[in-house]
Amino acid sequence: MSELFISKPIIGWDIGGAHLKAVLLNENGEVMQVLQLPCPLWCGLDQLEIAIGNAMQAFKIEPSEALHAVTMTGELVDLFANRHEGVIEISTLVAKLLAKDTFFYAANSGFVTLERVSENTSPIASTNWHASASALAIHVQDVLLVDIGSTTTDIIAISNGNVVTNGLSDANRMQDDSLVYTGVVRTPVMALAQKLPFESVEINVAAEYFATMADVYRLTGELLPEHDMAETADGKGKTATESARRLARMVGHDVEDRPMNTWKILANTCRSLQMNQIKAAVLKHLNPSVTIIGAGAGSFLVKALAHDFGCAYEPISMSFAGHADLEVCFPACAVALLVKKQLAR
Repeated sequence: MSELFISKPIIGWDIGGAHLKAVLLNENGEVMQVLQLPCPLWCGLDQLEIAIGNAMQAFKIEPSEALHAVTMTGELVDLFANRHEGVIEISTLVAKLLAKDTFFYAANSGFVTLERVSENTSPIASTNWHASASALAIHVQDVLLVDIGSTTTDIIAISNGNVVTNGLSDANRMQDDSLVYTGVVRTPVMALAQKLPFESVEINVAAEYFATMADVYRLTGELLPEHDMAETADGKGKTATESARRLARMVGHDVEDRPMNTWKILANTCRSLQMNQIKAAVLKHLNPSVTIIGAGAGSFLVKALAHDFGCAYEPISMSFAGHADLEVCFPACAVALLVKKQLAR
């Protein structure tokens, strides 16, 4: 197995419900390419097939010319009746598309082949965060990893080089605030609060899918275009005016009712509410003396909260050859690095 590993590059895959992330390592384990592609998996498995095909074209190699390490959260989409079914269907398709040398991350059980997926669906389902923390723990002893993505926030302590967790499941992690369902792109603004401060008064928030946090962070100027892949709430454009129009609807207004600066102030109010939600969760896991490491499309928020807490901050890319794109695609890189370690034993 180790001879096979040495002779081939490795592609790490993180299969989400909305995005596919892939990282190509060469035979020496060096990062060569990093990709994030839209993949609305709820629309059908053909979306994943298309995204994987596009990734392989970008990498300019045939699937059989590489080893493949896979982690996923896409089993959560409502295309599947449950996680067990989702893991099996995704894994079966992926193994068919890629090659026989495809390995699936099963958290503390390491990597398994397709033949063992059905008996390991629980540790495979939504443990990309565990892969990230485990890969990081090889390099650092005591840190807090905060990964703010498009949809969720993962908060994982690493102590003495070990991943600290009270459980692997989403249910366990949502209970202890290590998984917070808030992100910088797809989260509906209506999830922030029932009322918003607006022009010196509190106003009820429309319980409608009028706007998302991507609208907020376009108006604050913090969301990078390459991380802004999701469809807008109304299916229209992503300009400042269009984003403000959607945000204005959340408080019963049209964008023309007020100057643009009013909607930018409202966007910053929404930003503060989301920051406070994440801060409250981080405080449950934070040792004030540790460095906070940031990842994800919302790493700009991690940097800000580290400053607020008076903690040292590092982007996760600093530990991995300075590849800035890894901040968004790190779980894919992590599984590639971890399978390299496992197969080289």
